[in-house]
Amino acid sequence: EIVSGVYRGETTGTPIALLIRNEDQRSSDYDELVDTFRPGHADYTYWRKYGRRDPRGGGRSSARLTAPMVAAGAVAKKWLRLQFGTVIRGCMQQLGPIEIPFVSWDDAGSNAFFSPNAAVVARLEEHMDALRRSGDSCGARLRVSATGLPVGLGDPLYDKLDADIAYAMMGINAVKGVEIGAGFNAVTQKGSEHGDELLPDGFASNHAGGVLGGISTGQDIEVSIAIKPTSSIRLPRRSVDRAGKATVVETHGRHDPCVGIRATPIAEAMLALVLIDHVLLHRAQNADVRHGVPPIPAASPSR
Repeated sequence: EIVSGVYRGETTGTPIALLIRNEDQRSSDYDELVDTFRPGHADYTYWRKYGRRDPRGGGRSSARLTAPMVAAGAVAKKWLRLQFGTVIRGCMQQLGPIEIPFVSWDDAGSNAFFSPNAAVVARLEEHMDALRRSGDSCGARLRVSATGLPVGLGDPLYDKLDADIAYAMMGINAVKGVEIGAGFNAVTQKGSEHGDELLPDGFASNHAGGVLGGISTGQDIEVSIAIKPTSSIRLPRRSVDRAGKATVVETHGRHDPCVGIRATPIAEAMLALVLIDHVLLHRAQNADVRHGVPPIPAASPSR
């Protein structure tokens, strides 16, 4: 529900307030977890930090809180597209042991896995069915890219664009790793290979992922994130209760064998939010300096 900030399809200039009602919860699924801690979850750390916790699957550590991220990101994506023509897209690069060769962004938008290769979808479905039957789970690797971004966003030290992107991506539930550009593949590259050569018509490659010295180069921003396996699984796992005694936890109820399948729109949204922040920071710092980001028009209602 849009509570404020929008009238007849246009922004009014006041804060946009959104309300998302959680009307599909099953708190009873968590009744057996009141006194135990689920391996891989924040149950234990929340209890040790605050002295109490809500075991019903909600709260600040719940993936339900990614819904507001996507809602806010939708506004940021539209604004960036209108201002610069920026397009932000994401896809799945790997599901568990299955690597997904990139074919096209069109393929990524045509299936539930966000697979950029339609030919692999049947294999992904088979893998997920096998995990459901076994009661186990797997992780995933996702790619998110921003095309059409201007040069000059980001600062050289404390507000590096790539540092802020990594910070935001690590704020997404279940993310355990972030790569910018070549990422960890840079370890095996030589300097003659990794450094992106400059030509009169642009860069010859994009191993830097669109950021040099914390500042955007005008190339595509390329980010890859690692999503951990779903922690709530049916298989018995060793744990302890609040008294510190050994116990075994088996999680029942509705849980995806791979939360990474749902994470692509979230990663797109978080990238958009970081980029729009940096556009506004640049405008505040550099006004209408024309050697980098072009001047932004005066505020006006935007559809």
